[in-house]
Amino acid sequence: MLDAAARPYEHDAPSETFAAPQPLTDVPAVRERSAAEEARTLASAGSHAALATLGEEGEPWASMVAYAMLPDGSPVLCVSTLAAHGRNLRRDRRASLMIAQGEVSGDPLANGRVTLAGVTELVEGAAEEEARAAYVAKIPAANVYAGFGDFSILVLRVDTVRWVGGYGRMDSADADSFRAAEPDPLGPNAADLVNGLFSDDAAALEEIGAQLGGHPDLTAVRCTGVDRYGLWLDVETPRGRGPARVGFAEPVASADGLSTAIAELSARVRAA
Repeated sequence: MLDAAARPYEHDAPSETFAAPQPLTDVPAVRERSAAEEARTLASAGSHAALATLGEEGEPWASMVAYAMLPDGSPVLCVSTLAAHGRNLRRDRRASLMIAQGEVSGDPLANGRVTLAGVTELVEGAAEEEARAAYVAKIPAANVYAGFGDFSILVLRVDTVRWVGGYGRMDSADADSFRAAEPDPLGPNAADLVNGLFSDDAAALEEIGAQLGGHPDLTAVRCTGVDRYGLWLDVETPRGRGPARVGFAEPVASADGLSTAIAELSARVRAA
């Protein structure tokens, strides 16, 4: 047996652990959000994160911080030299920010998170005004302390992006793709909206999973995620339990368009 250092980057687990029922009918491929889109969506929705900096002796140091985002996806921080991470960033500008999906239930590791790494920059002039305005808009309480002499406005210039969507869903994105990506208008917690739409008609969601998701033998289904391109479903069948993907006819441009997209899925089921 290979030792841990020589083993490939994969789980040493029984093959059946990650087995999932495959569609029984032909299902068209559905576009998924790229890692850059996933990262921008998750980061744009949040307001606090774990900040990792390097201490005086090079030791790792993690702190909770509030943050805002500039239009290009660069996080804005407001840090004080009274805090260890503020002093750390005076000595070494390298940092990473880990942002986790909010309002999760069940296994926290089954939910999304993103790590953004790069170098912090002390911005000045118009750039500092833009960054400060973005931070105060996101964190209104900062209007009181952001002007204190021990606080500075820093911008994290991202050069490394790692997104994890839960077990078995992860990818990296380059900095240019991250900056160019648009946050999803439905946000990372939009599955609650979908489940709300079907709260009085669970059979409709079952029909969507059965006919459009390719699992006519499903016994239970729930929506676990939704993005501008489609739904993520969790289906239970006699063959096991696993994910299913159902695509919208057109990408959803705003939250207001979600109900229209869901109605189109229901119409497609009736036509089938």
